[in-house]
Amino acid sequence: MAAWALLALAPVAAGAILSFASYYGDHMVLQKEPAGAVVWGYGEPGAAVTVALSGDGGLVLMKKMARVKEPSGTWMTILDPMDQGGPYTLTARQGSENVTLRDIYFGDVWLCSGQSNMVMTVLQITNASQELAATPRYPYVRVFAVAPSRSDVELEDLERIDLPWSIPTAENLGHGNFTYFSAVCWLLGRYLYDALRYPVGLVEAAWGGTPIEAWSSPRTLQACGLLEDMRSPALPPSISPHQHFSGPQTPSVLWNAMIHPLLNMTLRGIAWYQGEANAFLHTDQYNCTFPELIADWRQAFHVGSAGQSEPLLPFGFVQLSTYRQQSPQDSFARLRWHQTADVGVVPNARMPRTFMAVAMDLCDEHSPYGSIHPRDKQNVAHRLQLGARAVAYGEKNLVFQGPFPTRAVVEVTRALLNITYSQWLVWRRRDTAAFEQLLPTRGLAVASHPGCQSPFLAGNGALSPTNPPQNLQILAKGFRALMVDGSSLTPRTGSCMWEPKGE
Repeated sequence: MAAWALLALAPVAAGAILSFASYYGDHMVLQKEPAGAVVWGYGEPGAAVTVALSGDGGLVLMKKMARVKEPSGTWMTILDPMDQGGPYTLTARQGSENVTLRDIYFGDVWLCSGQSNMVMTVLQITNASQELAATPRYPYVRVFAVAPSRSDVELEDLERIDLPWSIPTAENLGHGNFTYFSAVCWLLGRYLYDALRYPVGLVEAAWGGTPIEAWSSPRTLQACGLLEDMRSPALPPSISPHQHFSGPQTPSVLWNAMIHPLLNMTLRGIAWYQGEANAFLHTDQYNCTFPELIADWRQAFHVGSAGQSEPLLPFGFVQLSTYRQQSPQDSFARLRWHQTADVGVVPNARMPRTFMAVAMDLCDEHSPYGSIHPRDKQNVAHRLQLGARAVAYGEKNLVFQGPFPTRAVVEVTRALLNITYSQWLVWRRRDTAAFEQLLPTRGLAVASHPGCQSPFLAGNGALSPTNPPQNLQILAKGFRALMVDGSSLTPRTGSCMWEPKGE
């Protein structure tokens, strides 16, 4: 841990000491209008705390009064909605005591969570030196990193912090490998800043090698019938727990320690990059656990912020890239499908106001961190910010999905599958060696986009997703075929490409 890493004040120890909660500090970004930013901290039980927001020059712009609760010793207030900008000073007073935070800005606050692909730092990605050199151009994209921590009970505040609110530098963005600061989170925030032109605050709370169950509340696990099952998680005999679970897999321990303490924070949205661990644990329950986690986090942040975070908080995620060539396992393909709640596209009825960055074409077989950790995080973040601008910010006429197939016909005599797309396609690259495992079906083997909406071969030779014959099986395996539309997007999950081959 770096020399500046902090130990957050424990609520018991903070009872009589006036302070802000652990994740408030100099240089932070608070959520701008139309929401009000929640501010909370610790004080003498029963005492009155006055919170004042001052502009440049010391002019007090607003004052709020809060009473310290008993027996928790905590106080909370909601600032009036503020337009984007700064700098401001935030001061809390209790009797003769006061504590002041400086260089505060109002903008949009995004939470970034997940496992190792979210944890990968700017130092580890493609063109790292170039990305780090660009850091000084973004002083209004502020960063904060929660330290990996687990707990068997829900915590009120963070136990540890890796990086307090900071102005970005090459050192704190490229602190090391799989530490802080998250490259995907940073690039997402940077791209959003380029589009929005006002401050963006980024909060990283991620831990490599962790399954979704560790990030889920007991409510989520109960809803998916996994609460009892997760008491003693069982892996297939061929899978080493150490190999795929470098982080904790105990149910709810990361929810308790790294997410629950943040619930009072007013957020603009959430970005999620996780799922690799669940290719080896409860893979076919992910179509329940992921939508339930999204719904549960939204409700928890809405309640925790006293209604300031939206009830349908925008939630973006990255669909998994490829892992291993010629693998006999299809768990990554199934997981990709389950990431969309078995619908194939988002947003959908089970996952409203979500957006997805496809990463199938970004596989990196020669990554020094293993092929499970592709280094191209720029395209991932670019696709996420397009989705965020369309879904979270309502930007019109922005292409952030597709291309979508409108018709697919098998030309058996020519061993060809002819697909018509809804958008103009630009052929960039085709890697036939990346077609892996094909299943023969009635003399025809079909390779499909892993995780895509499963196509079915109808009796007339046309592909139809409805009324499939029961004996048809199509095994989706990894393939790369980079065909993109003019917006540099990969085919969406529902945009499948197939190549028939003889048995």
